[in-house]
Amino acid sequence: MPIFSDQTAQPRSGGIFVSGYDEITILVVDDTAVDRALVGGVLQKNNCGNLTVHFAESGEEALEMIAGEDPDVVLTDLRMPGMDGLALVKTMQVDYPFIPCVLMTAHGSEEIAAEALRNGASSFVPKKDLIHKLASTLIHVLSSAHHDRMARRFDECWNETTSQFTLANDANLIGAVTGHVQNYLQKFRHVSENELVRLGVALDEAFRNAMFHGNLQLESDLWAADPERFYLEAHRRQEIAPFKDRVVHFTLTCRRDEVRFVIRDEGDGFDVGQQYFDPDDPAQLTRPSGRGLFLIKTFMDEVAFNDVGNEITMIFRPKMSDELALDDVAI
Repeated sequence: MPIFSDQTAQPRSGGIFVSGYDEITILVVDDTAVDRALVGGVLQKNNCGNLTVHFAESGEEALEMIAGEDPDVVLTDLRMPGMDGLALVKTMQVDYPFIPCVLMTAHGSEEIAAEALRNGASSFVPKKDLIHKLASTLIHVLSSAHHDRMARRFDECWNETTSQFTLANDANLIGAVTGHVQNYLQKFRHVSENELVRLGVALDEAFRNAMFHGNLQLESDLWAADPERFYLEAHRRQEIAPFKDRVVHFTLTCRRDEVRFVIRDEGDGFDVGQQYFDPDDPAQLTRPSGRGLFLIKTFMDEVAFNDVGNEITMIFRPKMSDELALDDVAI
């Protein structure tokens, strides 16, 4: 079990010492007593007094020990009777994804090792190179795992993040802001690629509505009749009062279970009471004033306007991994 330190530790010559850990617990999994002794000897040689080493003779025993000891890293042989190293890696990836697993590979096990690496193993060391490469491999893996664990602990503390943006009436800004939102949600909230695309489409529509129809007060009928004239008029209005000084206000609020987008323009708004939306009417996709709202309400979980009609609030609830799995089965 690691004790995380706030101080940056200095490496000790010839040992396994990783910044972020005062103590390191290693679980060695190998069905052969000779190999367990070999690995234990190598680890003892590199022990600066900060290592605790446990041994398991099978994958099944390893899982029981992981549940009780919570090791910082698992070092496993690949070829074992019963649950082999590959099966152990796959199980750990599901049940203990934050515990790194390092493979010990023998000649002839390269194909299995490659599959194990594809299924979640963190690294490997050929058994013939244990003496020279085991310590450095463990140091690199543990350093990376420390950052992952810190990210998990940070996520446990995090409740909400709010960002605010002010956009001029420049359509080129839409892609920049939408891309930032997508990158943030992918990196920090682990939103799936498909959801990010749908979310991006909805944001793009909402921003364009705010800029062109809200601030610049351009009618959808003009765009439907003559898109070129629509954009020429938009360019003209960007340079004259009262349109040129108007901006779009965007607030992004990320919470654990939802993402809230609020987009407000400085135009006159519209009559919210006259708004009509039928999610089962595909004809709205072809109406000049209905396509954008149809996409927004289809891709977002909740959509609402303020009384004036110049502010839209969209709520997006990312699907959990089990929900995505069910969708895949349904498809």
